[in-house]
Amino acid sequence: MPRSSFSGSLSSPKLDVVVDMGNPFLNLTVDGFLKIGAVAATRSVAEDTFHIIRKGSVSSNDFEKTLKKMCKEGAYWGAIAGVYVGTEYGAERIRGTRDWKNAMFGGAVTGALVSAASNNKKDKIAVDAITGAAIATAAEFINYLT
Repeated sequence: MPRSSFSGSLSSPKLDVVVDMGNPFLNLTVDGFLKIGAVAATRSVAEDTFHIIRKGSVSSNDFEKTLKKMCKEGAYWGAIAGVYVGTEYGAERIRGTRDWKNAMFGGAVTGALVSAASNNKKDKIAVDAITGAAIATAAEFINYLT
């Protein structure tokens, strides 16, 4: 009986921006900030473009609002990524090993800090820390699979 199979691979373009701050901790933190900040800014632009197209007209006010939102979202998500990457790297350096526990710790600290900065109560901060740890750990395990 004839058989056929499909084989192939999919790869995404890789972009590396090298910013040498003279310290590996700072290098990784700034790299995380720039990469995730750029993704958040791009998402913001795409979302606003959709709304402008749907509205059917473009004004300078729309452009200004989009630019402000793009900067705000990029800085917010970039800062969160910087905190996560820096915390994970710090845990790796302190523990002397690279494993999922560093990601879990980084996610927990980042979730708690973001929640505390949002003036949430203790229970919400704890839930956000657990959520951050769970998401970071799951992402690390998925990374191990690939």
